[in-house]
Amino acid sequence: MGGLRVATRVIAFLKIAILARILLPDEFGLFGVAALVLSLLETFTETGINIFLIQLKTNFEEYINTAWVVSIARGLLISLLIFISTPFISKFFNLPNVIPLLYLISAVPLIKGLINPSVTRFQKELMFNKEFWFRSVIYLADAFVVITLALLTKTAISFVWGLVAGAIVEVVASFIFIKPLPKLIFNKKKVKNIINRGKWVTGYGIFDYLYQNIDDAIVGKLLGATPLGIYQVAYKISSLPVSEVAEVVSKVTFPVYVKISLDAGRLKKAFSKTVATSSLLMILVGTVIFIFPKEIVTLILGTNWLNTISIIRILAVFGVIRGIVGIPLSLFLAVNKQEYVTVVTTGSLLIMMLVIFPLINAYGVNGAAYSALIGSFCSLILSIFFTRKIFKK
Repeated sequence: MGGLRVATRVIAFLKIAILARILLPDEFGLFGVAALVLSLLETFTETGINIFLIQLKTNFEEYINTAWVVSIARGLLISLLIFISTPFISKFFNLPNVIPLLYLISAVPLIKGLINPSVTRFQKELMFNKEFWFRSVIYLADAFVVITLALLTKTAISFVWGLVAGAIVEVVASFIFIKPLPKLIFNKKKVKNIINRGKWVTGYGIFDYLYQNIDDAIVGKLLGATPLGIYQVAYKISSLPVSEVAEVVSKVTFPVYVKISLDAGRLKKAFSKTVATSSLLMILVGTVIFIFPKEIVTLILGTNWLNTISIIRILAVFGVIRGIVGIPLSLFLAVNKQEYVTVVTTGSLLIMMLVIFPLINAYGVNGAAYSALIGSFCSLILSIFFTRKIFKK
């Protein structure tokens, strides 16, 4: 999993480095708006199917057909909502150029809804080597299409075509290389069970999405497309390296914690080791980003992006705290305490919303970064509280 995250992030950074020299910040901002809409609707319609399938200790194959039907219906719903709401979104952001991006991106969830749900077996059964090759091919397809079309069109539409290509590759690969294959069989009882177990995951997804993206929406609305593009690129450069470490830890520990969840002593020992080693690694990565932002920006983005340095420093600290907060979230899910995850993200969101408008008015784009940092402190406090509560029991 570490190799996968390194490989995909290297691809992502190379893609950003190339595209930053081809496209203007306005183009990044346009795609940022389209991506916000897609991720918003994906989050608000999240069913928690993947987490549910991984948590299952038995009857995995019995739920594959139902999971696929739910996934297809969800993809169709998201596509229709994006297509219908495109004129209103364009008007809200006052960006008429975003319309073709939104119409095209509406095809992405429709395609992704067809993915074989059995892909969760990679994580459930700890087959991380197969996950590596599966995801790497998808990321390479996305990057190749984006860069090729960016060179030809010099517009943000290339980003969306990359998403379409990646989705198609994922669907095809999921049916060729993964078993069992799903069938269009609907089971009302199983759907109800999935929804009931996944409601807290849905809540977590909604509030986590808002926490991660509401600052983007506010920056885009108040300051415009160019500051939004600058802010999003700074976010990727500063916090993603740390959050990727947290993502690796979460992907690996969640299915492992599920397997040992009935052994409290072993679970506590495993969790303590994970916190100690992962936190140290994330702090080291965050420190490098905080000390050398100018060198990192010059190397990756070029001198035209030097105005992101101050934002990167703030978000480097944010990234470390958020990465550490992510460690206990997999523990909460493994012991079926999804509600803890929801409360942590909700608290962070509320605190951030209290401070973001005055901070943006006072400090511009930097103010948005400060608000994210303050929200992360809140989530850290709540995570510590719930972790102690679990092990105290």
